[in-house]
Amino acid sequence: MPPHRAGGQAQFVAAPVPARDDHALAGLFPWVLERLDQPLTVEDPARRANMSSRHPGRRFRAVTGTTPLQWLLPQRVRRAQELLETTGDSVDAIAAATGMGTATTLRRHFDRALGVPPDTYRRTFRSSRSGGEHDSGEHFGSAPR
Repeated sequence: MPPHRAGGQAQFVAAPVPARDDHALAGLFPWVLERLDQPLTVEDPARRANMSSRHPGRRFRAVTGTTPLQWLLPQRVRRAQELLETTGDSVDAIAAATGMGTATTLRRHFDRALGVPPDTYRRTFRSSRSGGEHDSGEHFGSAPR
């Protein structure tokens, strides 16, 4: 991978879940990643892990170095990247499919995380990945229509 991307885009290395899977929260990460399109509260993963709402937060920080909600936002941005690269879905549809709610919210978080707006990201990485072709089939992570 080149050390810098064109256009001043920030480097972004995908590392969605901790490498170790021998901790009490290991089963929680896939569960959360499957529900990025849904509103998730701190209590949701706690219920899933059968713990009080404070306990998973401490465990989560020990495993990831961050809080559950601070970890969740980059996961949603990563999912938005995947959808921008692999689908022709609108930014509104991608915002819904990633739990960002609105295109404005997605644009703000995406630009803050990557240094480029979603449309620019799509033009840059969609064309380099797929030769600029747009398909119309079912897409991973897309919300049901």
